[in-house]
Amino acid sequence: MTNVVSQAPERVDLLIRSKRILLERFDFDGSVGVVGERIAGLYPRGHEPEAVRHIDATGLVVAPGLIDSHAHFRDPGFTHKEDFAHGTRAAALGGVTTVMDMPNVDPPTNSVETFLAHIENARGKSIVDFGHNAAGTDPSQIRGLAAAGATAFKIFMMQDVGRDYPHMPGTMVEDHGLLYELFGEIASTGLVLMVHPHDQSLWRRFVGDAWERDGRGPGSYAKAWFRDEGLIFNSGVATALELQAATGVPLHLLHTTNARTLSHVRWAKAQGQNVTTELNPHCLFLGGSWENIERLGPYALGVWVSDPHVEALWESVRNGELDIVGTDHAPHAQSEKEGGWDDMFAAPGGSPAIQEFLSLFLTEVNAGRVDLRRVIELCATSPAKRFGLYPHKGVIRVGADADLVLIDLAREVTLSHEMAASKAGYSAYAGQVVKGVPVTMLLRGTVIAEDGRVQVDPGFGQFLGDRFGRQEPKPQTTKGMCDAY
Repeated sequence: MTNVVSQAPERVDLLIRSKRILLERFDFDGSVGVVGERIAGLYPRGHEPEAVRHIDATGLVVAPGLIDSHAHFRDPGFTHKEDFAHGTRAAALGGVTTVMDMPNVDPPTNSVETFLAHIENARGKSIVDFGHNAAGTDPSQIRGLAAAGATAFKIFMMQDVGRDYPHMPGTMVEDHGLLYELFGEIASTGLVLMVHPHDQSLWRRFVGDAWERDGRGPGSYAKAWFRDEGLIFNSGVATALELQAATGVPLHLLHTTNARTLSHVRWAKAQGQNVTTELNPHCLFLGGSWENIERLGPYALGVWVSDPHVEALWESVRNGELDIVGTDHAPHAQSEKEGGWDDMFAAPGGSPAIQEFLSLFLTEVNAGRVDLRRVIELCATSPAKRFGLYPHKGVIRVGADADLVLIDLAREVTLSHEMAASKAGYSAYAGQVVKGVPVTMLLRGTVIAEDGRVQVDPGFGQFLGDRFGRQEPKPQTTKGMCDAY
């Protein structure tokens, strides 16, 4: 049995016993031993070493701590919406032990100077381990940002129409020539490029048409985003895939919303392109319902996804085609969201998600819609592999960080605004009953949250660049589409 140690050391710091420990290839009945911050052994029952402390997780599932590669903590610059302390508290309570936050902060992290200041600010606030996806919008800064410890790069292929946030200057590029240059520069670092795919010219047209035809309410906004079955996304995906083929950059496509995007990526992967996809939970659980759009209005937006495409997304979750789940945790002040009832095009899009999303998926696990191991693969192991954290994180194995989430699959909870740890102070899922709850979370062998309470102080989380070192830029290499000629 791979990574299972039967010959135990004399003593470990912590021993966690469970009948179901989710290893990479199979479920294990036994114990996880922790020494210091790492997993020291996996022991069959009856072969455990002595331990200073014990956690009896009988009746619970022991899984790797989740990794959220797509979180907006708004800090610095927009801390009336969220900040690192509140956002990572919500993460810890939701079973997330590692986060990667996004660069649409003020100032945006598109230079080495602003990136380093961002990391220093987060160091004193984060509950969980963290990386940062730098804004890859200035070609002259790309290699320096990689050397400074960027976990990945992020580019929005859009700018807002009717509002100035969250898709703001400094984080967005719509010019295809500049995108081509940036894709090539990021390829030279070996780091992953995250892209919010979008066709800005189509969006301008769709917004104008929506205002004239349907007004500015939530329904008009939702229909504009998903017009022609997600055309603005799919046009952006097609462009990004062509630029990836030309440059060879490791490409991660955000906001997978529809079957056509999946088809585009399926074809690209068949050609050997280095591309992965991300699904946001709100496409399945919130914006995937027109009833939610009508009932919750701005709190359900984000985007609307029509029923056939919701089922296509679920099928991609089940069959392995979808690569990663990222929450797109995107809090805003309630006063800002309320304005969306009258003008959703002026109100900010997005909603908190990092605390609730695991329980939403566990509810579907209990209903038989998706396998638990597949959920953990999407939310922990796959992001660890894609962003260079494997085998240190995202997996239970000897030598890995002891990042663990203990799950009670039988517990039922009614989600509420009062439970929300996000600074936004509300949940779009309030009133929903979930079955399956993360009850105890460990980060590097320390219990950081248990039974709805955070157990450590802000600053306990470590910057991934400090923990695992910086990645040196690689020699420039490009993969031209016409290399054979």
